[in-house]
Amino acid sequence: MAPEQMAEGAEPGVSLPPARPLDAIDQDILQMLQADGRASIRSVAERAHVSRANAYARINRLIDDGVIRGFGARVDHERAGQGTSAYITLKIVQNSWRTVREQLRLLPGASHIALVGGDFDVLLLVHTPDNKALRELVLTRLQAIPEVLSTRTLLVFEEEDLEPEG
Repeated sequence: MAPEQMAEGAEPGVSLPPARPLDAIDQDILQMLQADGRASIRSVAERAHVSRANAYARINRLIDDGVIRGFGARVDHERAGQGTSAYITLKIVQNSWRTVREQLRLLPGASHIALVGGDFDVLLLVHTPDNKALRELVLTRLQAIPEVLSTRTLLVFEEEDLEPEG
């Protein structure tokens, strides 16, 4: 497969097939799994009104196609000892996104990285144990990346994950 067809978020060396349209049953299955990633095939099949074999095949196709990227737990960061959260905006050297992204992935507490358009280039969400750890992350780790021209830190006072309706 040509490099331009590789999914941006795919693992290096792993190419995905072209995206296929999702029908209403696929959408229902996605919604169910977003609400409860531990739902059994049987319960997904019953709620989607399809056979277990059909539900199993559809879920596997969604995984193989890269629509479902994985299954995980939604974490309360404060209860997990990561009580300080911040969005950090970065201005970076032009054409350095891939290099910067790889370095940001390695940061402790980094939870979301986005290349954006506007007054800054990158939006980074981090969770740290406290303000001291956040300061260390920004002043020592982020600003040491040569391609990072400037940063701005937006401290999160309160946050809420929007849960899909189940």
